[in-house]
Amino acid sequence: MAPDPWFSTYDSTCQIAQEIAEKIQQRNQYERKGEKTPKLTVTIRALLQNLKEKIALLKDLLLRAVSTHQITQLEGDRRQNLLDDLVTRERLLLASFKNEGAEPDLIRSSLMSGEAKRGAPNPWLFEEPEETRGLGFDEIRQQQQKIIQEQDAGLDALSSIISRQKQMGQEIGNELDEQNEIIDDLANLVENTDEKLRTETRRVNMVDRKSTSCGMIMVILLLLVAIVVVAVWPTN
Repeated sequence: MAPDPWFSTYDSTCQIAQEIAEKIQQRNQYERKGEKTPKLTVTIRALLQNLKEKIALLKDLLLRAVSTHQITQLEGDRRQNLLDDLVTRERLLLASFKNEGAEPDLIRSSLMSGEAKRGAPNPWLFEEPEETRGLGFDEIRQQQQKIIQEQDAGLDALSSIISRQKQMGQEIGNELDEQNEIIDDLANLVENTDEKLRTETRRVNMVDRKSTSCGMIMVILLLLVAIVVVAVWPTN
């Protein structure tokens, strides 16, 4: 696995800060002896400038990693705490360089705390969450990669569920379209059947009226025949 560029830069930045603290301590020792330290002063100034540039690079890398979701919010907060700690160290080193702040011995001991026994309290660090407390950088990177892999797996599962739901929705939509077509066909069939039924009803009514008229005519004819027969039938 390729090393995380942020942690690589952070490690080198911490080493620069430690070197500055050592050289400030060395300069102060020479000055107590009355010796001049122009070369050390120039070296410290250059290291301080390098430290400032490294911290700026760390800020840029962290902002980029957070904005592109390369790391989790928890890891982003943890790195921000480490970065804030570096900024505090830079201010202390600068003040010590100008003989305005803490003694470099205290600063140097805080910078070297990472080389001490793992889990030993560091007064310069902000409180870390239980998940990462006492872990080294490699372990934290592995934990970060595991978290990212779990998030990726969760996103893949969610994507699969959404795809299945989308497919189900499409199938339901197709089924509804087919049902609507069947309903339209049934409506047309019912309308046609109703029209045929009305037509046949009119025909039956016409036939019934004609049948009634023919029956009346037959009765009248029969009556006329009976009258004629009675009229011509001999009375004796």
